[in-house]
Amino acid sequence: MASSSSSPRNSNKYEVFLSFKGEDTRDNFTSHLYSALCQNKIETFIDNDLKRGDEISQSLLDTIEASTISIVIFSERYASSGWCLDELLKILECKHGYGQIVIPVFYRVDPSHVRRQTGNFGDFFSKLEERFPQKLQRWRNALTAAANLSGFDSHVIRPEYKLIKEIANEILERLDDTLQSDNTDWLGLNRALKKLNHCYALGLWVFTYWGFGASVV
Repeated sequence: MASSSSSPRNSNKYEVFLSFKGEDTRDNFTSHLYSALCQNKIETFIDNDLKRGDEISQSLLDTIEASTISIVIFSERYASSGWCLDELLKILECKHGYGQIVIPVFYRVDPSHVRRQTGNFGDFFSKLEERFPQKLQRWRNALTAAANLSGFDSHVIRPEYKLIKEIANEILERLDDTLQSDNTDWLGLNRALKKLNHCYALGLWVFTYWGFGASVV
């Protein structure tokens, strides 16, 4: 996937990077979204490392930078993880540095709680204050900035398969937009083929998601 002309790189390794709190969504919403994106031939990165320390790895920071779009899945315990919050800092750095597309998804959490760090979301976030006092304000600013972006709210778009379908549609449209400034024919052909397969792939995913057939990934 080629980057935009403002990007510091010649090409992007991934089209989508998923940022999420594993214990909240890894085995449900995030895995279903990842499956839907992959079935639409969207190159998507998901971090399946279950063991995380306090410091985010350089390789993961490089992966974020090598992505066209970042999807930030805010769940109740997202802000309990310094790792997730450092991912968010890097994602916003890439947004401001060269226009990376950032799409927040509010999964069973009120966007205003993310924006203001209140409610249960804020309670989890406050537990980091003693461990990372020097980072707390930067994380607060990042959460507020990300929550102010246009995104998707699971309280508004139901049921879950419909939410995932709308996110996948949005990703395809945003990727199409990034190609309009790219003059490389094979990339345009690649996206056209993806779009032709989109309805079939997404329909198949909805079919298997509800248990009517064997899952295809």
